Amino acid sequence: MNVRVLRGSPTPEEIAAVTAVLTAAVVEEAARADAVPSDGPSAWQRSQRILRSPLQAGAGRWRNFSA
Repeated sequence: MNVRVLRGSPTPEEIAAVTAVLTAAVVEEAARADAVPSDGPSAWQRSQRILRSPLQAGAGRWRNFSA
């Protein structure tokens, strides 16, 4: 990670503090990205349960169709 100071003249301690905060944020974000999603269905999958099953083509398949 490269840190570039654009204005002012920070002390080495201030640069170290900023570097520590940014490093912690990167580590936290990486841990969150690597987290395993829950085993349950996603919100998208749950919302699709109410939809009907796919229509099957073939002889006699539409005989009992009702709207």
